[in-house]
Amino acid sequence: MLAALAVLTAALLAFHSVVPNTVGRFGSLLETFLPWLGMAVLLLLLLALLRRSASALVALVLPSAVWGLSFGGRLLPEDRGAHDLTAVQHNVSDVNTDPAGTAAALIETAPDLVALEELTPDALPAYEKALAPDYPHHAVEGTVGLWSRHPLSDVRRVDIRPAAIEEGWSRGMRSTARTPWGDIAVYVAHLPSVRLGWNGLGSGARDESAGLLGDALATERLDRVILLGDLNSTLDDRGLDPVTSRMDRTDSARQAFAFSWPASFPVSRIDQVLARSATVTNVRTLPATGSDHLPLAVDIRLERGSDGSPPPP
Repeated sequence: MLAALAVLTAALLAFHSVVPNTVGRFGSLLETFLPWLGMAVLLLLLLALLRRSASALVALVLPSAVWGLSFGGRLLPEDRGAHDLTAVQHNVSDVNTDPAGTAAALIETAPDLVALEELTPDALPAYEKALAPDYPHHAVEGTVGLWSRHPLSDVRRVDIRPAAIEEGWSRGMRSTARTPWGDIAVYVAHLPSVRLGWNGLGSGARDESAGLLGDALATERLDRVILLGDLNSTLDDRGLDPVTSRMDRTDSARQAFAFSWPASFPVSRIDQVLARSATVTNVRTLPATGSDHLPLAVDIRLERGSDGSPPPP
């Protein structure tokens, strides 16, 4: 039985995409916490040692190898290396009692772009005041905002509201950052939350919103695109396929886990930074703020020209 469970664990790790999502969205649920199947491997190893089962120990080589190939690279230290931009993504929480302190903590990393979600009318002035000296350019649409060292233009709302959510719900925006390397389209988005219940994962609204965001990305005319946001899932989750398919595929197996939620005991990275015509590197979380999310910081390397420099605008 232990050997059979080991093979089943390896199959789930390697072929998670075949787990059906039609009922209860169990496929998305599995993919949201996919790295944690490694704990099942450790448990099976302990049981195999206690039972002195040679067959189980041999069978455990398979899920161990699959997990190592899928996630082992995330355990290695990352070298920041050469990069052109640094960005910070943070769901600051609408019940954060220290917005000024949160803003000060984000500034310490000296990013070029800062994206915030769950901005409230009461807290917004505190963020604007704290970030203004270092980020003279900013834009806010609904509850999401972007602060930038570079000028912003063509700011507009991106409608990612699912049909079942009432009017006035606004969690998406797009702007153009005018950088030394040319214009970059920068999107900030906060997809609807998901709920886990007796009937599975309630991600219908999130998936619908992801589809709308994917449509907006598909019609973007600029080549260089950066998306920052609380997407309420991991990049392994097929529910985000409409979004991830429009961006450059990231070798997530080589990125750090950088679990960002919940801040008290992070088990999943649902805060994301994606790019097109660019590479997201050195993904890392920052120290906790007054939010239930940890801030996420990344470096971004633009596509290079033949001489090794960023391509001209």
